[in-house]
Formats: sequence, C-alpha cells, structure tokens
Amino acid sequence: MDALKMISDASMKQDVPEFGIGDTIKVHVRIKEGDKSRIQVFEGTVIAKKHGGISETFTVRRVAHGCGIERVFPLHSPVVDRVEVIRKGKVRRAKLYYLRDRVGKAAKVKEQIR
Repeated sequence: MDALKMISDASMKQDVPEFGIGDTIKVHVRIKEGDKSRIQVFEGTVIAKKHGGISETFTVRRVAHGCGIERVFPLHSPVVDRVEVIRKGKVRRAKLYYLRDRVGKAAKVKEQIR
C-alpha cells in the first residue's frame, strides 16, 4: 500500500491551482485531431469534485445556446493542459446538481467576497 501511495504522490502534478465547488474556471484541454493537436478552452462552473489523490475528477457545467453541457475531467490527466480560476463562488453544498434544474439567473452562483 505504501508503494502505491509513493507512486501516486510522485506522479501528481504540483501546478494544479486550488479551486472548489462553485468556482468558475477555464479548463484548457488538449484535443488531438489526426496527427495535429490543439488547445480548446472549456469555461464553466465546478458542480462536483469526486474521489481524491491521483484519481480525482471534477465536473464542469456550462450553458451554450440554451443547452446545458457537463464535462468530467480527471485532475491529473495529461489531456488537461491547465486550469484557470476566473472567480470564486460562495456555496454551502459539496455537489451542485440542483443547478441542472434551474434556468437563467437562478442558475448563477454568488461570488465570494474576499
């Protein structure tokens, strides 16, 4: 068990920024098309973080053209180039699945004032 923990600690990225549930973030994703690759930005609200350690994932939700889109990203994946925090959200829940049922301004998360 200790050997597995050492391998997971060594392979985790150190440059991952601290972000939480309710934060608005930009995820820069490396997309491979044929033999070329490019960076695509996915901006939205973090509605869930699951697991922990090397297998940690986070779910980002955005509304594009009236249709809700959710993507699940592994935090320590080579596909995720970088994560930028746009604004901090003030929430009192660990999972924000209730935002799926809300439309318009009701689906917004209040900003945390620091």
